[in-house]
Amino acid sequence: MSSPERQDFRLVHRLRVRWAEVDQQRIVFNPHYLMYLDTAFTEYWRALAIPYDAIPTMLGGDMYVKKSILEYHGSARLDDLLDVGLKCQRIGNSSLLFVGGVFRGDTLLVSAEMLYVFADPQTQTSRPVPKVLRDLFDAFEAGAPTFDIRLGAWTDLGDRAGPLRRTVFMEELGIPAQLDVDSSDDSAVHALVTNKVDQPLATGRLAQEAPGVGRIARVAVAHTMRSTGIGRVLVEALLKAAAQRGDTRVLLRSQASAEGFYTRLGFAAIAGPTMEAGIPQVEMARDIGKG
Repeated sequence: MSSPERQDFRLVHRLRVRWAEVDQQRIVFNPHYLMYLDTAFTEYWRALAIPYDAIPTMLGGDMYVKKSILEYHGSARLDDLLDVGLKCQRIGNSSLLFVGGVFRGDTLLVSAEMLYVFADPQTQTSRPVPKVLRDLFDAFEAGAPTFDIRLGAWTDLGDRAGPLRRTVFMEELGIPAQLDVDSSDDSAVHALVTNKVDQPLATGRLAQEAPGVGRIARVAVAHTMRSTGIGRVLVEALLKAAAQRGDTRVLLRSQASAEGFYTRLGFAAIAGPTMEAGIPQVEMARDIGKG
């Protein structure tokens, strides 16, 4: 097995070594590296914008490990910060070969080869890797985007955005249904992010609060796709739409727990927190230039 370098991979997972993962010399037990790589494999699918638990339904099959080979070059120790990288190196008829590396800084500690088989979830008999999956891996490894974003009217996007909003606001947060859909949906600009198999991942809207003032609202990101950057892409698309129509200021009402996310996007708190539907909310604003 060749010794890869950091630049050979997409670094898809970062972790800190915990006490339970080390022996008396504070060196990581060898089997834990497989756990690190397996977790990184799940994160690789998140980077593809495909929730791992949705693979069987979306692609008509699932991924099963056939063989794993690890080569040890060094030892990770307690409290080390590690990066795990993966790369899809080869796709056969029904098999997929991944190579991986566990790094501390630029130092390679463990290299890996993992052979997966795409198979029927019920019988676990192999089946051909679907073309859509082949294309997705090729595009991702080449650095292409793994999702699409569309802007449009509620009449165009509502049938896709509505179920995602209901899942996030009503099922997860317990917000009453009557507080979700309102008259602003009809006049607002809506954004919808989908992955390459057309599954809705995130949605939000831009309404007109006053001349030159927009309001972003109903921002919902699928649970499995949070902390992937998709929410940021969604909000930036709505900010761009606001600038293009001539808005110079954009408002939004953030959950208090998400205030940091919007602060990193240039928003600042201007009022609050107040309670709405039992959830602490903070009114925030950002000044923008014309696009």
